[in-house]
Amino acid sequence: MDALKIKKGLGRGLSSLIGDTKVDTNINKLSISELVRNKYQPRKNFNQGNLDELTSSIKERGIIQPIVVRKSEDQNSKYEIIAGERRWLAAQNAGLHEVPVVITEADDLKSLEFAIVENVQRIDLNIIEEAQGYQRLIDEFSYDQNKVAQFIGKSRSHVANCLRLLNLPNEVVDLIKDNKLSQGHAKILVGLENANFLAKKIIEKNLSVRQTENLVKIFKTKKVLKFKSKDPNIKNLELSLSDKIGLNVFIKNNKRNSGSITLEYKNIDQLNKLIEVIKSNY
Repeated sequence: MDALKIKKGLGRGLSSLIGDTKVDTNINKLSISELVRNKYQPRKNFNQGNLDELTSSIKERGIIQPIVVRKSEDQNSKYEIIAGERRWLAAQNAGLHEVPVVITEADDLKSLEFAIVENVQRIDLNIIEEAQGYQRLIDEFSYDQNKVAQFIGKSRSHVANCLRLLNLPNEVVDLIKDNKLSQGHAKILVGLENANFLAKKIIEKNLSVRQTENLVKIFKTKKVLKFKSKDPNIKNLELSLSDKIGLNVFIKNNKRNSGSITLEYKNIDQLNKLIEVIKSNY
């Protein structure tokens, strides 16, 4: 197993996972065409720049760390990659015909665990892909958030925050996948009805996380005026008085039948007329 040189660092780590499975400790050589990608691979997009760097490294020094594989359940005579898909892709780009592999016996759960651990260890894993990997552990293998956190070696709050991002509208999720929206920005938008609109504003104005927080506060605290329909009897009384005195009349009446009457005048003549009517009658 020393030949694997597998890093530890997250939860149980790849070396621990491999230790839980039956492994052919011999490093074998398999044809590039004999390998197929992991159906549980959480990473959908590989950074082209990083892939090019790995390709150059493989051209110079070959593949130092073998690819971990298992026999494919779906394709006879094929091997499914459990850990090392980037190395496999880069090897193809480098023009290699064979790659070093370690063959292990792993069920679907173990295969998913391998893929998640290997990818989360790499800082360039998209946060949405990471969250989708956690969600698969929950949906398909009955993990809960605590078990995911313990397994992956991260806090439960980290796992919960990742999973919450999956509740965002699909358009916003796509922006995160395309690295147009950061995790910091996305966390602020979770649960907002206008998340799509705000996401576009963040990108359009190139807002920082702090500026985004302030923008969201404005929307949350902004008071929406609610216009209540006026009682028809009050409305009729306003119209009747307006016709009688020739001025606009506004009546505010509360539930206890107290309130105010506003008489609107537009010039000094109307004001004088109003004063005269009041004086002559009271």
